[in-house]
Amino acid sequence: MFFSFDGIDGAGKSTQMDLFCEWLRKRGRDVVTCRDPGCTPLGERIRDILLHSDQRMPIGRRAEMLLYMAARAQLVDQAVRPALEAGKIVVSDRYLLANLVYQAYAGGLDVEVVRRVGEVAIDGVRPDCVFLLDISLPEADQRLDRSLDRMEQQGDDYRERLRRGFLAEAARPDSHIHVIDAGRPPEEVQADIRQLAVGLLGASP
Repeated sequence: MFFSFDGIDGAGKSTQMDLFCEWLRKRGRDVVTCRDPGCTPLGERIRDILLHSDQRMPIGRRAEMLLYMAARAQLVDQAVRPALEAGKIVVSDRYLLANLVYQAYAGGLDVEVVRRVGEVAIDGVRPDCVFLLDISLPEADQRLDRSLDRMEQQGDDYRERLRRGFLAEAARPDSHIHVIDAGRPPEEVQADIRQLAVGLLGASP
């Protein structure tokens, strides 16, 4: 089973993913966690370029998208697919949905072009369930207690387009994306996540 978490920064992905994985492990599940981009030597090098490069090395949107895709292809081959084939549960902090939203809906690239490139990168490995943590920008800003990375520094208009893009993808008829109101207390958000997982895993809450 493959789960992923997504949403704008400040929505609480890390907190909710940690709580979810702890819950799974307490129920005897073998869980592998990953972050996209990252979790492989190549992925971590690309992550550093994408999130922490300065203005002296500009990155165009298409190059940005392709770098994310390269990191994801390596993640699939080196971590996600082997774990799934071994019968483990994989939980990822972001996946292909993030590319569609950040580089297409918010960044201006053609959504379907990015989707097609993404299909090559993931090679058929898709999450069974995406938890989309939805929150308003003002609420998200109140939660961010660190310096902004390169992607986060692109302004509120960009971030609002991100939110709209996430919700647009969730509204697609073939979507496995579950929108969860992340503006509530963490325990309420986690309760919704676990209830959705129960139906997929056949586990008791």
